[in-house]
Amino acid sequence: MKDFVQNISRYPRYLISISLGIFFALFERFKPVLSNPVSAIALVGLVVGTFLFLVFTLRAMLGLNPV
Repeated sequence: MKDFVQNISRYPRYLISISLGIFFALFERFKPVLSNPVSAIALVGLVVGTFLFLVFTLRAMLGLNPV
């Protein structure tokens, strides 16, 4: 049973390390785009727009507030 608990306790660390790895890999790909101010504004707008789209879609799907 002790081995099972130790094995399960590794999963959150694995999830965090995978998530950070993906984030840093994407950040390195978009770093040259951020050097141009117009491209940086467009990229930030795209990220914010995508986030808001997901938030509003999930709220409507889960019925958290009427749309």
